[in-house]
Amino acid sequence: MAEQTDIETDLKWKALLVKLQKIFSDIEDLKDIVFLVGVQELGKGYQSFSKDEKIDVMHIGVCRLLSIYGYYSYSGLDKDGWPHWEVISPLPYLNEFEKDLLLKKAVIEYFNKS
Repeated sequence: MAEQTDIETDLKWKALLVKLQKIFSDIEDLKDIVFLVGVQELGKGYQSFSKDEKIDVMHIGVCRLLSIYGYYSYSGLDKDGWPHWEVISPLPYLNEFEKDLLLKKAVIEYFNKS
């Protein structure tokens, strides 16, 4: 059953990737989409970010995506208008494939709700 779910997720993922690539030509992979989610959640539009800010934007994206499964909860904006999240439930140990699969499922759900 998990194998079938992975196939279904893979098909949904590929369809979403194609859809996003039509809008954002520089989207290539999961990291790009997590960054895109982070920019969206930051709410300041696309802009130039420093290397450290890019890492922070990715963190926002990951937290927002994993909030779908109850791992994080939005806690508010800081004085500079950046969103912050708190850990609600620690992630179980996941290998790289499992982490990517969890994030891909969250991305699919995120864009299906948008």
